[in-house]
Amino acid sequence: MPGRFVYWMNVSVDMKIEHAPGENGGGDWMRIGESLHREFNARARALSQMVQGRKVYEIMEAFWPGARDDASLPGFLREYGEIWTSTPKVLVSRTRVDAGHDTRVVGRDGDAVAALAELRARADGDIGIGGATVATQLLRAGLLDEVMLFVHPVILGTGRALFDDLDAPVELDLLENRAFEQGVTLHRYAVRGARQLA
Repeated sequence: MPGRFVYWMNVSVDMKIEHAPGENGGGDWMRIGESLHREFNARARALSQMVQGRKVYEIMEAFWPGARDDASLPGFLREYGEIWTSTPKVLVSRTRVDAGHDTRVVGRDGDAVAALAELRARADGDIGIGGATVATQLLRAGLLDEVMLFVHPVILGTGRALFDDLDAPVELDLLENRAFEQGVTLHRYAVRGARQLA
């Protein structure tokens, strides 16, 4: 299967991914129970690679490697720790020079999109995207293939948006809808106009 970039995020009904600075991907507005997290695990395990912006990567780096072997945590969290640490990753950063946990760094030269385009062209399977800045850059470049949203039943009103400002609307095609506990819904969309691999 050719490489495809899939932007995967938890969002509010008004498409915010963070309500207040410092929530670090875990605001109390999210309703993540065990069955939903097991869905995250299954979808993450199916990825061939992950690409994360610096902020998202450092949030993940601070918790999941330790969670992998933390007997005080439930098994589904330890499982995600194993998935995150063992999946090949790309960190997009202008400031980091290295990273552990099977991660390589791109973007120090300021041209992360070119490096990611090459990654997509050479990849086999879906590549998970974490981070609004990276996802917006890929969308603008025509390289984002899919948006996978886990929508939590809350309106935040303010906070970090799912995407940065775009010059024009981007049309999507619905691929999948599912409902989970506590009113969380999954919406998967194909991005119309994504550049096809040669």
